[in-house]
Amino acid sequence: MKREIVLDTETTGLNPAAGDRIVEIGCVELVNHIPTGRHFHAYLNPEREMADDAFSVHGLSDEFLRSQPRFADKAAEFLAFIEDAPLIAHNAGFDITFLNAELERARLPSLRNDVIDTVMLARDLNPGARVSLDALCKYYGVDNSKRTLHGALLDSQILAEVYLELIGGRQVALTLVTESHTMVPDTVDGIVVARLREVPLAPRITAAEIAAHLALVASLGADALWGEYLDEALAA
Repeated sequence: MKREIVLDTETTGLNPAAGDRIVEIGCVELVNHIPTGRHFHAYLNPEREMADDAFSVHGLSDEFLRSQPRFADKAAEFLAFIEDAPLIAHNAGFDITFLNAELERARLPSLRNDVIDTVMLARDLNPGARVSLDALCKYYGVDNSKRTLHGALLDSQILAEVYLELIGGRQVALTLVTESHTMVPDTVDGIVVARLREVPLAPRITAAEIAAHLALVASLGADALWGEYLDEALAA
């Protein structure tokens, strides 16, 4: 079983070294590249005032955030959710730097998870093209019509769909393709992230394993979310 966590954060500004803090964390779980419906979400009291520029991005006010828990109060729950799974984020260095700064304040170890940066993936796949989340949604036909303001959980859900497209589309989720992109480690600003491997590794899935997976998804019932992916795969 391959478990991954797509995450996003909202902050009071751009520089944790200058005292900017996280005000929202959103995470969604993927298992074998399929959204499971499990998520982690928290608004956080940054214990400082919100910058006007940041408020214009996410709309989270000082008044609202004062009643929310501090990062230290939610850290154990957050860490228990992500465990040691690879973390997928858009411009991942920003989010990981902020999360590690918050963990340091809470006197907890820094993250050691593998990190996949979807900005880097998009640039590798489409050199010279715009790689903002909105631009990628338009390119891949991902619905982002509810994204009037940035929100960590909504952006994570949207990014999960974009990520699946970046690594080969929804068929990757059912391992029905004979070739897929493979990630290799790289380091950017001191953070280990992943790039696309130029020559993908040979697939390791067998026909029997594909059939067993399809049978499992079909057994979940007509109302199961995964049935949507199964229907698309069988129609392909």
